[in-house]
Amino acid sequence: MDSTRKLWILLGALLVGSFGVLLWTGGQIYQHAPPMPERVLTDAGEEVWTRADIQRGRQVWQSTGGMQLGSVWGHGSYVAPDWSADFLHRELIALLDIWAARDFGAASYAALDPEHQAALENRLRAQVRRNTYDPATATITVSADRAAAIRTVAAHYESLFGDDPATAELREAYAMRNGTVADPQLRTVLPAFFWWTAWAAATQRPDSTTTYTNNWPSEPLIGNHPPASTFLWSAFSVTFLLAGIGLLGWHYAVTHGRG
Repeated sequence: MDSTRKLWILLGALLVGSFGVLLWTGGQIYQHAPPMPERVLTDAGEEVWTRADIQRGRQVWQSTGGMQLGSVWGHGSYVAPDWSADFLHRELIALLDIWAARDFGAASYAALDPEHQAALENRLRAQVRRNTYDPATATITVSADRAAAIRTVAAHYESLFGDDPATAELREAYAMRNGTVADPQLRTVLPAFFWWTAWAAATQRPDSTTTYTNNWPSEPLIGNHPPASTFLWSAFSVTFLLAGIGLLGWHYAVTHGRG
């Protein structure tokens, strides 16, 4: 068998192996994808979002340019923020502020001393990372306090994607035009999609210690830190790439000039 044929066989095996890994990974992603709830309810049964709200919100975001205007789960443009990360952080701060005012009479979470901040962060981590999705009813349940925090953040996005002067400076920083979403009714459902992506980023998968997005984005307030596997596979992929380049160089050096 000549060297050219060996190379073609090696290439074929590499392609089969690579696409096999891609197909397996794709299957795993599909099977462990975050669920799309039919409804998001408070503990008292008050409706926060519906599946139709989330899906319509996704369509509204896509109509603005989608990943050309910010990103979701790290995929997209970075002129505007990652909306998953942005919504999550704003929701967490809003919830902490609610607790700080009610439990300690403080103006905000930031005004508390480190000891009280740590106590609230522990409560926050336990509540936000807990998976309350019920497959039987396809509902996600949140506390009344969290629902209030969600409404606070939703109001921010309704202002940001409109033409409210209060968020004009932020729109300029994000390279957004006034009235990015002109219809006020559409602006009310856009945050539903952002919230669902933030929920998936903060909520642990069933029987797992990592979230649906593998602890992305990094969010210290709820202990969202990349797991060891992230660094392991990143290092492996870079090492594998360099090894492949090295083998190609070695093969060329060995066979170059042979007649």
